[in-house]
Amino acid sequence: MGSRNGISPSTSYLCGAKSTIMINTVIFDMDGLLVDSEPLWGVAMREVFSTVGVSLSPELTHLTTGLRTKEVVSYWHNYFKWNSKSAEQVTTEIIDSVTHKILHEGQGMEGLHYILDFFRSRGFGIGLASSSPMSLIQSVLSHLDIRSSFDAVVSAEFEPYGKPHPAVYLACAGELNANPLNCLAFEDSVTGMIAAKAARMKVVVVPEAHKRTEPKFVLADMKLDSLLQFGDEQLELLRK
Repeated sequence: MGSRNGISPSTSYLCGAKSTIMINTVIFDMDGLLVDSEPLWGVAMREVFSTVGVSLSPELTHLTTGLRTKEVVSYWHNYFKWNSKSAEQVTTEIIDSVTHKILHEGQGMEGLHYILDFFRSRGFGIGLASSSPMSLIQSVLSHLDIRSSFDAVVSAEFEPYGKPHPAVYLACAGELNANPLNCLAFEDSVTGMIAAKAARMKVVVVPEAHKRTEPKFVLADMKLDSLLQFGDEQLELLRK
């Protein structure tokens, strides 16, 4: 993509005596932000891990929220040292299971269509930067019928490092032909928030209800309880 509305992505301008940040690109995480999939990930992981004799509580599964699936499996494999299945097989089974669950039970998060329409109507470039494998991302976008809403879709599966490394956000900004300094990221996890901040983007976090008191979210530029709470007022605040 090139410039939008005749404005270069790297352009900033002065409004009176104040310098205004030219945010004209938005990049979304997917799981737990656009689709209510985090509970389904938890169930899928606990079911598959139980086949190798590993019992994970919901609290333990939350420890690896935001990481790539292979990194989650590697983390627990190093801890529990099972040998009945390879880490690669466990990873594949988890992805297959969560894909099945999302396609049968997954629902869009509150405000999903509102937020996509909000930025599209204002001429923003819109991207998706997810830790999930591309096969799952495409399944979710098709399931929710929102694939056409995105100008770029990037998976950390193809990056050398996953979140909290900024690689997937930088790659998505590159696909959008956008300067990271002109990008706004939406996240639901601490891991994702750190990745977007490391990419030098403004970050809005919309955590799950039980995670809203997490002290680390103070690093975000804005914290909301729902995508529906974001509007022109919040956008202008982020541009100051």
